Amino acid sequence: MDMSKLSLAFSVAALVLAAPVIAQSSSSTEVERAAHAKEMLFRDEFDTGVLDRTKWNVVGPDFWVNNEQQAYIDSGDTITFRPAGVVPGADGGVLVLKPQWREGFATPDGRKVDFVSGRITTQGKFDFTHGRAAARIKLPADTGVWPAFWLLGNGRWPDTGEIDIMEYVGEPDWTGVALHGPGYSGETPLVDKFFFPPGTDVTQWHEYAVEWTPQEILFKIDGQLTYRATRAMVEHYGEWSFDTPKHVILNFALGGAYPFKTNGIEEPYSGLPAITVERIKRGEVEMLVDWVRVTGK
Repeated sequence: MDMSKLSLAFSVAALVLAAPVIAQSSSSTEVERAAHAKEMLFRDEFDTGVLDRTKWNVVGPDFWVNNEQQAYIDSGDTITFRPAGVVPGADGGVLVLKPQWREGFATPDGRKVDFVSGRITTQGKFDFTHGRAAARIKLPADTGVWPAFWLLGNGRWPDTGEIDIMEYVGEPDWTGVALHGPGYSGETPLVDKFFFPPGTDVTQWHEYAVEWTPQEILFKIDGQLTYRATRAMVEHYGEWSFDTPKHVILNFALGGAYPFKTNGIEEPYSGLPAITVERIKRGEVEMLVDWVRVTGK
């Protein structure tokens, strides 16, 4: 989520392909069966009750971007798990990214924050070039939160390329996707909001996926195409930065640039209203991840 979430411009809106209906996610879809027919490059079902550190790194409090209102920490308070059978609708065990109230928490660089949260990444342990990355996620119904599932290259941003598979700022009816690279970063035109059909709950379980090839990048929710970006579309703005390896990131930010741009809330925190703060204090705000799976081309 670097400086990559600052706008939802619609200059390429005519090129967006949106599905008319999104059914709530099921682990037994035709899409998933087709994905399993391909080579499984990476998977984590989160069934062991602990973070598999052969697959994941935990980001610490020295990392900060986008005026986010939290610090990331390596803690069982912010990165935790629930066993199979506990979370309704989950296939098995569940990863929980959970922001916590920590008034006056001091980061190594002297920044003071009132929240801590979790961010995990496969950088240095797993990356891939072209294929399908998917995660089954349940989002909270809280304004100003900023959970995300995305891919990032291993070099200097934005030249290294970024694929935002799902990001959410607590609006009741949409999630976003975006591409970032040289010439189309930050205020990128390669961005889309997908508005869920009436009656479909954004905060229930959904499968968020990207299918990435040398010629196009397809974003899907529950197997339905929501946005398509071709190589020609990208190269209209700058170099195609999507033929090099990308690693996987899951994180839960609070407030900051993108939520503020969406909701305009300034107090008590940038992009984060008091009602969400109170729910965080009560331990009621969390992002649930059923699984992450990456298959080959």
